[in-house]
Amino acid sequence: MVQYRNKSTDAMLRREQADMLVALCHGRGVPLIVNDDVELARAVGADGVHLGRDDMAVSAARAALKPDALIGVSCYDELPRALGAERSGADYVAFGSFFPSAVKPGAVRAPIDLLQRARAATALPIVAIGGITAYNAAQLVAAGADALAVISALFDTADTYAAAQAFAPAFAVQPTLR
Repeated sequence: MVQYRNKSTDAMLRREQADMLVALCHGRGVPLIVNDDVELARAVGADGVHLGRDDMAVSAARAALKPDALIGVSCYDELPRALGAERSGADYVAFGSFFPSAVKPGAVRAPIDLLQRARAATALPIVAIGGITAYNAAQLVAAGADALAVISALFDTADTYAAAQAFAPAFAVQPTLR
């Protein structure tokens, strides 16, 4: 899955970029979700949206998007927020930042054992985010993460394909905590 996130440009360029990404992703059978912007997700025909603390409620996003839209919720370091998201109809929850991140240097830090507690408390897929690299990914998957949200480890490199392939072994780990 690809998430479009661009908070530093105007609406016209965001629309143009999102349109191009939808075409690119859908042409390859990859879902595209839009970060924080339900209206943009709807306008470009994205597969869903990822909601943060200050965004609209899951129910409002669900009403605005197509019925099968993917809706994820940032839960930071808050397990009760994830449980509320599940009750509201979210499709997945995201926790983090687990490690220091240049993208969000001031982000709330979440303890890795939060993934274990979340795995025991919710049936939803769990995404880990924040400072994730190929070197620290396996411990997050082993603790209960189903997916990893990665920016810098993929895009601050000359070979994005090789960087993405470096994450594959993390998912070969046989978690003992599930």
